Amino acid sequence: MNFELEKLVRPNIWALEPYSCARDEFKGMDAHVFLDANESPYNDPLNRYPDPLQERVKAALAPLKGVSPEKMFLGNGSDEAIDLVYRVFCEPKCDNVVAIAPTYGMYKVCADINEVEYRPVPLDEHFQLNADHLLAKTDEHTKVIWLCSPNNPSGNCLQPDEITKVLRGFNGVVVVDEAYSDFSDLMPFRLRLDEFPNIIVLNTFSKAWASASIRLGIAFTSPEIIALFNKVKYPYNINKLTQDKALEMLGEVFKVERWCTQIRMEREHMLPALQELPIVKQVYPTDANFVLVRVTDANAIYHYLIQRGVVVRNRNRVQLCQNCLRITIGTQPENNELLAALRQYR
Repeated sequence: MNFELEKLVRPNIWALEPYSCARDEFKGMDAHVFLDANESPYNDPLNRYPDPLQERVKAALAPLKGVSPEKMFLGNGSDEAIDLVYRVFCEPKCDNVVAIAPTYGMYKVCADINEVEYRPVPLDEHFQLNADHLLAKTDEHTKVIWLCSPNNPSGNCLQPDEITKVLRGFNGVVVVDEAYSDFSDLMPFRLRLDEFPNIIVLNTFSKAWASASIRLGIAFTSPEIIALFNKVKYPYNINKLTQDKALEMLGEVFKVERWCTQIRMEREHMLPALQELPIVKQVYPTDANFVLVRVTDANAIYHYLIQRGVVVRNRNRVQLCQNCLRITIGTQPENNELLAALRQYR
């Protein structure tokens, strides 16, 4: 691998002079009169702009994630980091990206928004990656490869050796989305940042941390790529309410671990229970907090469940997912209600 960051970045982004906000300029801790940012002096603390780099949140995350703060970017959901990858690295109407298929839909949506060619490469029948097939789809205009592990909607982890082969065989950026890694036993790639200068690992507060509504995503990568993200992001991209709630949740580590354990236990109960149903053709292995299930008629069963007040995700139109439903693991009463409804389906 011959990774040269400057050659990958769009020239206008590399040369960009970022907006300098008032809180970027002030780094001291002794000031008590703030007359620099045209804020109202009333309604403390909501009258003040939030920390533009979320330093307290990153400091609290560092020991839990095993990654130093200078290797973290916090975004308005993981979607902000996904979009920034395109804006930093991909020249519209010129560059392309390669991704596995099926996978999380926002990679393609952001590609379309940014006018970047999106090249999907199908996984095999076990939803596994073939690194050679993926790399064969790249050319001199490929800037990014998108991988999701555990993958969405299939739920399984991609084989680490194949991910490593992609990382070592590609001179561009490789994004490994680990939104569901807290439900897996495999070592996350965020702990291997120093091995790969071209890796960006995504994580989120939406899944294991049970905080989807605060919209907080994380990107782990080299300080050089973090600096590029910080140049391009909006000055105060994470509001104070989100930062405060994140700090509160980071103080509830044992509760979050208990939630993850309970979800895993429910997952182990759900898999065989689903497999016993006559309408179920296949239950796919999962390392996530959801399971992909192939049924006799996904459209009909989906609408039947809706009528029963139970909402799952119909993935029937997704590549390799014909007649498949994606079912999130809920509480025991929620899961039992789903199973009861499916047992009564005729």
